[in-house]
Amino acid sequence: MTVLRIGAGALAVVLFTVGCAGERAQSSVEPTAGASTTVTSPTVTGTPIARVALGEAPRRSASPTARPTPKPTRTAPRTATKPPQETQLPPPPPPSSTACTPHHQGMPASRTQVKAALADAAAKTYWPTSAPDIRIPPALIKATAWQESGWQSAVVACDGGIGLMQVMPATADWMNQRFGQSYDVWDYRDNAYLGANYLAWLTKYIGDMYFDDYRLDATLCSAELNSCLLNAVIAAYNYGHGAVASEGSPLTIPNPRYVGNVRALMTECVCLSY
Repeated sequence: MTVLRIGAGALAVVLFTVGCAGERAQSSVEPTAGASTTVTSPTVTGTPIARVALGEAPRRSASPTARPTPKPTRTAPRTATKPPQETQLPPPPPPSSTACTPHHQGMPASRTQVKAALADAAAKTYWPTSAPDIRIPPALIKATAWQESGWQSAVVACDGGIGLMQVMPATADWMNQRFGQSYDVWDYRDNAYLGANYLAWLTKYIGDMYFDDYRLDATLCSAELNSCLLNAVIAAYNYGHGAVASEGSPLTIPNPRYVGNVRALMTECVCLSY
């Protein structure tokens, strides 16, 4: 995949993955349209290859009186203890590409519109019958959208990822069939629903296999990346469920840089104040 380097931005090293839903290797699009671009192909040691973008994750100043929340003691299961109950699985990730530059298509939504769409998507119940307690934290969907697209609703990645949540068309088709919906991947509001719905599906799928728990709670995470459901769901959104969770196998986090960046954005992203 390519990196879109946008001229004058005040952002320094953010791992924007232009592409979603577990889809493929990482890419980047800065949250600025219409500037000159430069394509590069950085190499990152280890597997898989991550794509590094210009600019740091936007940060907000922490409160001087803020104190860290104590983390409860918890030993997370590392190996799947039960077969997956889900029989309808998302399509496999498409092959990555380094031969193009992400582009924009259609009329972009305003920041206010994007904020409202992401808030609505986070508030929706996606498993009303079998897991009505699954909720996608607003900070998680906002951070994921910023990581994936910089909240650009009209951006299209080289591999076909579309919009705010960089949903692949094949993934959108699968989600609509699986949940009996008719979301339009090109509509920024439906795109937000698709991304949040996929996060909810991953929460149930991985939660059932490894945790018997659906809490996307950072306080349950230890220094070991595979210690909590939150890290696993973030990883699978970017790399696909099969790269993270499979029957009889240890829970794997193949993209620690992506996970770390989204986790940081959940508390430090300037987008949280929009």
